[in-house]
Amino acid sequence: MTSQTTVDKADKAPEPVFVPAPAKGLRGHPWLTLFSVAIGVMMVALDGTIVAIANPAIQKDLGASFADVQWITNGYFLALAVTLITAGKLGDRFGHRQTFLIGVIGFAAASGAIGLSDSIALVVTFRVFQGLFGALLMPAALGLLRATFPAEKLNMAIGIWGMVIGASTAGGPILGGLLVQHVSWQSVFFINVPVGIIALVLGLLILRDHRAQNAPRSFDILGIVLLSGAMFCLVWALIKAPTWGWGDGLTWTFLAVSVLCFALFAIWETRVKEPLIPLALFRSVPLSAGVVLMVLMAIAFMGGLFFVTFYLQNVHGMSPVDSGLHLLPLTGMMIVGSPLAGAMITKVGPRIPLAGGMLLTAVAMYGMSTLESGTGSGAMSLWFALLGLGLAPVMVGATEVIVGNAPMELSGVAGGLQQAAMQIGGSLGTAVLGAVMASKVDNDLAGNWTDAKLPPLTPAQLDQASEAVQVGVGPVPKGTPAALAEKITSVAHDTFISGMSLACLVAAGVAVVAIFVALLTKRGTNAEAGAGAAHI
Repeated sequence: MTSQTTVDKADKAPEPVFVPAPAKGLRGHPWLTLFSVAIGVMMVALDGTIVAIANPAIQKDLGASFADVQWITNGYFLALAVTLITAGKLGDRFGHRQTFLIGVIGFAAASGAIGLSDSIALVVTFRVFQGLFGALLMPAALGLLRATFPAEKLNMAIGIWGMVIGASTAGGPILGGLLVQHVSWQSVFFINVPVGIIALVLGLLILRDHRAQNAPRSFDILGIVLLSGAMFCLVWALIKAPTWGWGDGLTWTFLAVSVLCFALFAIWETRVKEPLIPLALFRSVPLSAGVVLMVLMAIAFMGGLFFVTFYLQNVHGMSPVDSGLHLLPLTGMMIVGSPLAGAMITKVGPRIPLAGGMLLTAVAMYGMSTLESGTGSGAMSLWFALLGLGLAPVMVGATEVIVGNAPMELSGVAGGLQQAAMQIGGSLGTAVLGAVMASKVDNDLAGNWTDAKLPPLTPAQLDQASEAVQVGVGPVPKGTPAALAEKITSVAHDTFISGMSLACLVAAGVAVVAIFVALLTKRGTNAEAGAGAAHI
């Protein structure tokens, strides 16, 4: 079967799902299925942000360098991003229930191993395993929801699923701060063990395997290698660009190799009998728009949020727990807004809610560009709440557009696409907006320093000061008199805020572009494929 045939068949009529018998009791119950997969998904989403709070404690306890600690985060995201689509294909081939349960077991086991590790090398190694097993878990969860829920309730289910991801991502710093402050850094990882056991037990009791009749029967090995290589080089370049520099030859070499691998992958996928990703899938304009929208949303959200944490902790002097609490309006609006967005999308379709959500996101990012060192909690909460309200329909709607417009037998691949788009967008947002911030700080710092009549700096000292200011820290040498230290800190904070403001304006611009992309979306044409899989 060629990729063209696969998608043409899906365009003509939704593929039926083989169902031996109607769901009875616990097994295959849609809402219990959602509850079960949500617990597993929560672990993965939480670990995306919770570990950042633990990094300083890990660095001190294990005697790690700053570069080593960076790899605790980078190794996780790199493994996750590179393998998501392939992991989705594994679910399509062997069943999403089995793939999900293996992901849960592996993720919990890797978490426990990190807590027992006594060296930074072991921590990074097991973080990579966390990413690999997390990649198995995430697309499988979407595949299970797609196969279990009737089409008219799928948006609500995805809304709650998105709410769990958003709340877990935003709540990570709060929980991480509490655990590190009152227990230990190891507890950040150990907590996944009992959660994983609960997810496993519920999964064994509740989850029911659903497979499309024309599910893939073989593996596109060369396609997997080419796509993994392309994703690795792309994400690696984005991770290392801030260190190497955007003009460095190594950065452009990895980007060029990534483009080459993507091109070879595209050529190969048109020739293989059962491709990893049938390229005709992207002839669906709504599906392609959904993928692009997810990337743009993640650039604006994750890139902007990256600087906000430094703003709260280093400019306002908040503790990690306090800064997390100040982000509660964002988390709260995502929790409230996601199921409401699911209901609205079911009623009117995704186009208006998605465009409206990105409009609110653009307004929120513009509002965040006006934050100053003396801005009060009320004004911050307003913009954070508006951001959460804008993100909710996009998380829900873009996911439904991607998964719902894919054939049933490719629901795992579609789930992998959705998650991969979010990971790439987050990496792009951090890298590109970080470059904007660094450029603005480099341009403004010397002038601001001179205008404040501070002691002149050598070029080397100015570079060191710029690095500190980029994260909102005043480059105050030890023994500096209090009045001079206050003046240096004030210049550092003002310069940081000017960089953050520009980065937030760029993020707002990205959100505006996303409004027009959202207008190309529509309800999934294949959403009915899973409608008979279970009964509510």
